[in-house]
Amino acid sequence: MIKPSVLPRRIPMAFALLLLATAPPHRTPAQDKTSATSTKSDEAIRRALVYLKEAQKPDGGWDAGFGRATSATSLAVMAFLAAGHVPGEPGPYRETIERGIRYVIAGQKPNGLLVTNTSHGPMYCHGISTLMLAEVVGMTGDAALAEQARSALARAVDLILKAQDAPGKGRDKRHAGGWRYQPTSSDSDLSVSGWQVMALRAARSAGCAVPAEPIDRAVGYIKRCSHKNGGFGYQPGGEPNNPRTGTGILSLEICGDHNSAEAVAGAEYLLKHPPRWASQYFFYEVYYCPQALFQVGDRYFDAYYPKLVAILLEHQEKDGSWLSGDGNDRSGGRVYCTATAALALAVEYRYLPIYQR
Repeated sequence: MIKPSVLPRRIPMAFALLLLATAPPHRTPAQDKTSATSTKSDEAIRRALVYLKEAQKPDGGWDAGFGRATSATSLAVMAFLAAGHVPGEPGPYRETIERGIRYVIAGQKPNGLLVTNTSHGPMYCHGISTLMLAEVVGMTGDAALAEQARSALARAVDLILKAQDAPGKGRDKRHAGGWRYQPTSSDSDLSVSGWQVMALRAARSAGCAVPAEPIDRAVGYIKRCSHKNGGFGYQPGGEPNNPRTGTGILSLEICGDHNSAEAVAGAEYLLKHPPRWASQYFFYEVYYCPQALFQVGDRYFDAYYPKLVAILLEHQEKDGSWLSGDGNDRSGGRVYCTATAALALAVEYRYLPIYQR
């Protein structure tokens, strides 16, 4: 098991956040032309955070469509972090953020699983929550909360590494290196695997001793999910769509496999398939695709991102929330949709370490 002691607090990140808070985000020439849209995005984020604060439950968690969940809670916490609100520091959302973090930590199971509701694939919740804790570890100014997050993160990473080698996983080479719904699953899919890859990479950046070999094996699995005509499928040989393609690209990029043939082909696929409101799993696309194309480069990001922003601004509701027009997304709940939208609109802020180039 990975020891919490190897997870030092990232003091330089706090300084970086201070610098970012006093300087405008980098903007490309194409983005400079949309300053009015940027102002609208800032206001949309502000309204989203107000909604999320009001939607928080007394126990510190947030509801997904299937009940209280560490996944929805962690996405909500990351929405605040992405907008520059730091736990342990004065601010209007300090208590909200810290209660959310503590809710996730309190729900951790003896085996390290970060889940309070198992009616939906628990490794989804676990991967998202592990990612959140990795981002929190170096950002909180609260020593006690930092120690709790370090300890929980170490146990959560240990579970992810063990789940990658679940019994039976090696029987079918197509599934080697990935993850699925349960820690004991013998098969894999791109969707669940993407969250585990993100979590491991963020944990490694936070100082966690994650070996290179599991990440390399995960990259191999992600690449096997790429489609010969561009994009990524749910499993090797599957048909691509935008959410899966964003997942595949971002997973490869943050693992250091920059501008691979698979990632570039995926980026080209997204340019040919621009975002559409109410498309299948739209808010999954909202989370992954902007981050993915931001990593690949301005040519792709500038062509895709303004279209997505326009859709989000058009469909934000009066209370500051979003709710998908797609039934699959809608089942995730309003908090999930709102948090992912806020994260997408905050891409250019670059506060979250995992999303920096």
